[in-house]
Amino acid sequence: MEVFFMQNKQGWKLFLTLPVLSWALYDFANTIFSSNITTIFFPFYVQEVAGGDERLDQIASTFLSYANAVSSFFLVLFSPLFGVWIDRSGRKKRYVAAFALAAIVCTALMGLVAPQNFGLFGGLPAAFAVVVVLFVAAKFFYQSSLIFYDAMLPDIGTKETMPLLSGFGVAVGYMGTLVGLTVYPLVSDGHYADAFLPTAILFLIFTMPMMFLYKETPGPALDKRPFFAGYRDVLDTFKEMRHYRPIFLFMIVYFFINDAIATAIAMMAVYAKAIVGFTSGEFILLYLVSTVSSIIGSFIFGYITKAVGAKKSVFYVGFILFSALLLGTFAINQAMFWVTGSLFGVALGAVWVTSRIFIIELSPEDKRGQFFGLFAFSGKLSAIAGPLMYGTITLVLADYGNIASRTALASLMLFVLIGLFIHRKIPE
Repeated sequence: MEVFFMQNKQGWKLFLTLPVLSWALYDFANTIFSSNITTIFFPFYVQEVAGGDERLDQIASTFLSYANAVSSFFLVLFSPLFGVWIDRSGRKKRYVAAFALAAIVCTALMGLVAPQNFGLFGGLPAAFAVVVVLFVAAKFFYQSSLIFYDAMLPDIGTKETMPLLSGFGVAVGYMGTLVGLTVYPLVSDGHYADAFLPTAILFLIFTMPMMFLYKETPGPALDKRPFFAGYRDVLDTFKEMRHYRPIFLFMIVYFFINDAIATAIAMMAVYAKAIVGFTSGEFILLYLVSTVSSIIGSFIFGYITKAVGAKKSVFYVGFILFSALLLGTFAINQAMFWVTGSLFGVALGAVWVTSRIFIIELSPEDKRGQFFGLFAFSGKLSAIAGPLMYGTITLVLADYGNIASRTALASLMLFVLIGLFIHRKIPE
């Protein structure tokens, strides 16, 4: 702590300014959506409506994985335009607010539509189909808001303080997970859609400080940039990156490792309940343990990376992830899956620490911004392939019951192995 104050003479005052607090509270707000909707209650709702027996549970997994893949596809499609919007207007807050409000409205509509009786559609309640479409839209708007939210960081910090502010935002976000779970007592008799509307309300409440208290100083507007210049920027950066073989290889490694992590986290709720036999309450406790493991993992791997270097640390993260997938695939009791969830948490927290540092080590300083942009784009792209493969396996093998989900989870080990194999090709 003494070192912290020596490095930052402002101490805790840095975090207690109105711009920083109002900015960080949006991390708190969007994490409520991420944990409640993406990870917990929407997957529970999908299994509640589309599941029921071993075969139908696989169909539920397919619905969930495809919905996540479609949302990620639209994000990949439109995200290159967002940088151009920032350049044209010099503003970010208005876009954060607009996308956040769109996500909040879609989430609230999920809660209002779910109990309705619109008849059947494809053998399932028509209301369920509408809720799935609203989820795809809500997640797209939520993820879009994060692009502009992250771009606000240089506006509230300096080169020296940005790492501290970024860590502060993440810590505040984890606290949002705890507050978001206060809606669980409102869920009656397994009707998980009861959590949607309260989640939207909490999302709105904690977004309001950023909307009304954050005073933005617009950057210079660059009106001459063509509207579709973002796509050309991605292509040009990709072409240029090929001349930097180490970082080109690492982007491929990150694609496969992040793919496995993102898919496993998205499917964890349904898998834990349908395959391992967790109750809703037990899974929420598991999720909290995984969150704590993420915090611990990110902290410990900061020291590991400093001691052995980023390249070896990335390999260690891949090994932990592979071990978690292996244990989860063959988990026959809850104790095994408790270990699986904890390992997933460590890998999730550590992958951000090690990957960001590795990119800094590999990329020239004058091109670091370009490569970080492509790094983020690679993460979005990887969020399509994994869920698509997972959902297709559970759909094709649905008649084999739980074997389908275990096979789908095991397939993610292939992603990790490919990533670790390519990782060996990265020169020191």
